[in-house]
Amino acid sequence: MVIRKLAYPLLMALLASSVSACGQQKNDGYSNKAASKYGTGKVYMGREIAAVMSFDGVDWLERSSRMQEEQTALAIKNLPIGKNSVVADVGAGSGFYTFKIAERVPDGKVYAVEIQNDAIAYLQQKSKDLKLNNVAVVKGSATGPNLPKQAIDLVIMVDVYHELEHPKAFLDAIKVALKPGGKLLLLEYKAEDPNVRIKAEHKMSVAQVQRELGASGYHLVQRGDFLPLQHFLVFEKD
Repeated sequence: MVIRKLAYPLLMALLASSVSACGQQKNDGYSNKAASKYGTGKVYMGREIAAVMSFDGVDWLERSSRMQEEQTALAIKNLPIGKNSVVADVGAGSGFYTFKIAERVPDGKVYAVEIQNDAIAYLQQKSKDLKLNNVAVVKGSATGPNLPKQAIDLVIMVDVYHELEHPKAFLDAIKVALKPGGKLLLLEYKAEDPNVRIKAEHKMSVAQVQRELGASGYHLVQRGDFLPLQHFLVFEKD
């Protein structure tokens, strides 16, 4: 009987702790499911996080038809930057956007952020080949881009955000890197448009993007509907 009396409060405390832990896990927005063919099984705010595209797909990133299909020149023309801007191309891949942006910021700088070693080596070599002194290649992590604090005018992610393994932590890290008044631009394939022939896990709706970024303290300041396949969504910190 004494053992039961002692064990009961301990059991209740453990149960309370377990409930609290479960509640915390539930409230952070993450859950898990059986992974889809192109997903990870990790779910954030109702959206399955997509599997990361391997750098083996570099030829697709550099395909000759990309400029016409995605109207990339129009996207770059509409970037909220000037010749002195400091830009971070997060998930830079082959540098398709990086090196074009570098031409627009001759007195500024572009950080090309990648986590895949093959991509980093590719970016470093291409930067040397193009003799660009305003491009710095940075190795990021799953939880952040490893950028200097309050140094960036614009962070751009082109078809990248939906693959972030830890979107909440990553968005928090971007906040730290942005200058006051700095902006975050997401280009994401349009989930609302069935004619955009991209796998569902690699598309996002405006509503879902706003939901996730709003939860991390960002608000939408510009929605560009001028691209044929992608949303052009510019955010600022609250």
